[in-house]
Amino acid sequence: MCGIALIISGVRIDSTDYYSHTSHDSQTTLFSVDDIIAALRKRGPDSLGSKSVSLHVQEGQVTRSSADEDELTNISNLKDDFDLNNNTLDGKLLFLGATLQLRGVCPIIQPFVDKSGNIFVYNGEVFGGIEISNDSNDGEVLIESLSKCCNCLSHEHDGTCTSGKYSVPEYLSKIKGPWALIYWQESSKTLWSGRDALGRRSLLVHWPNVNDSRLMLSSVSPPSIINENSDSGYENGPDEPNFWEELPCGVYSLSMNASKMDGSLACEVKRHNLFDPLLQELIKWDRTLVEPTPDNLVEVHKTHSNDQQGHLHQEVLAALKESVTRRAVFSGIHLGKSPVAVLFSGGLDSMILAALLDQCLDPKYEIDLLNVSFDGQLAPDRISARAGVNELRKIATLRRWNLVEIDVELSKLTLETPHVMSLINPSNTYMDLNIGIALWLAAGGDGWVCEETGGNNNNNNNSECQRVKYKSDSRILLVGSGADEQCAGYGRHRTKFRQSSWAGLNEEMKLDMQRIWKRNLGRDDRCIADNGKEARFPFLDEDVIRLLLDIPLWEIADLRQPSGVGDKKILREVARMLHLQEAAVLPKRAIQACIRLLFNYFLSDSGTR
Repeated sequence: MCGIALIISGVRIDSTDYYSHTSHDSQTTLFSVDDIIAALRKRGPDSLGSKSVSLHVQEGQVTRSSADEDELTNISNLKDDFDLNNNTLDGKLLFLGATLQLRGVCPIIQPFVDKSGNIFVYNGEVFGGIEISNDSNDGEVLIESLSKCCNCLSHEHDGTCTSGKYSVPEYLSKIKGPWALIYWQESSKTLWSGRDALGRRSLLVHWPNVNDSRLMLSSVSPPSIINENSDSGYENGPDEPNFWEELPCGVYSLSMNASKMDGSLACEVKRHNLFDPLLQELIKWDRTLVEPTPDNLVEVHKTHSNDQQGHLHQEVLAALKESVTRRAVFSGIHLGKSPVAVLFSGGLDSMILAALLDQCLDPKYEIDLLNVSFDGQLAPDRISARAGVNELRKIATLRRWNLVEIDVELSKLTLETPHVMSLINPSNTYMDLNIGIALWLAAGGDGWVCEETGGNNNNNNNSECQRVKYKSDSRILLVGSGADEQCAGYGRHRTKFRQSSWAGLNEEMKLDMQRIWKRNLGRDDRCIADNGKEARFPFLDEDVIRLLLDIPLWEIADLRQPSGVGDKKILREVARMLHLQEAAVLPKRAIQACIRLLFNYFLSDSGTR
């Protein structure tokens, strides 16, 4: 996980295809470069660098100052130029990159700068589509390939341009995996930015306005913005305007040119298509087989040994295992004894991820299972987590499992709450805050483990053990996001099914998947990454999503059946194939008990709003 940002001053947005924003000649800025650097640094603790670019208009052409210097090792002298608005005909661009390095054998510093003057900051992982060797760093490979792309801005077609080269959007469409990036293409004087088709990595945008005339992109909002927005430090509702917006998924270009109005620097913003057919299918999220026939429903009641159903379950299991295998990848840099952990409730989704991780990860590594409780040892999520780790220990006896019990007292959340508010921004409901706090605390991994005498933690319920302090050093966190949306795991799915049968259920699930980038993933990425950890989402792997869409809806879920049976039916069968018999029948609970406690706390007189 990395933190990236771009700050632009002195450039007016003349016109756009997607937004209509105009720069103003205001000297107001709501936060400094120091603020955004501090926020990025938490996401990328391994290195922090910057690169500044000065642009000029000469005889109607945009040129770059020959005096630009590499600022990778010294960011302190950049701040004055970017903390004030620039009223000259010059434009200034500041690229910032903080790195959490999980790939590549040699330490790297962002931004990446090549010999042609191209600049690249990147937050993501390539899990397919582009060949990356085990000892290579994604960012280094990507800037080398992007430098070979054509500089055409007008062509929007499948395939290559007349030069035989890929365009930047076409090349980025090849990537399988989560990404957010900013790329300066020197030859065309164009800025490219964007997020993957599912929005699994955060990228916020501030369009110039009367409050702050800078154009900015950032992985995260600095805390000072929240404090400026309201006396309470928190917005009252989801529809109020905010300083930052979630950048919609896709690729954007900002082409620098001389304004026809006064000859000053201006840019035109365009949104570009992602060309890969698989990505287009995932964006549309259309399922072919939605309405079952009476014969289909008869098949549903046949035994689990049914050959056709068994084949489907095996396919899903194989796809999920491959997804987890891809996401258990790391370079060897900064490894601890438990490099990959699971955000763990003991529920169906996290149990599947933990069991698959055991199959994919070298047995010499321990696996941390991170569990948060706001109600001590009697909390439902703590009880299910303890039962879950005991079941995992039965099927994977050689693995050392660390159930990291993170206990939180609600009365001591006063200091943490404003910070998490800044992380979830621009999300701004109490539900967002509740989920954000739970994720932020879980990712911190600061808790207790239960150990038997002699240091063995693979205890069972009948063993004597003592709780000892423990801090997880895992840098990669597997998260179950996307399982409920794709497999009808929410209560509203059951409600919709009762109201509108199969077609209504399918439309509700489609709505969930098409808005998950805005409602969930950016927020979750920011809360987890603030701990210097990288969230990886195996259920949101491109191949997993495509496979689940190819399966008839009635095989995915059958909400005529009770909770714990029909919801996420196909994942329950996967759990049985992993010998997780107890997890296979658990009703949906996950983080819900924590959320309920937090919600009541923040609405009470003792809560901090």
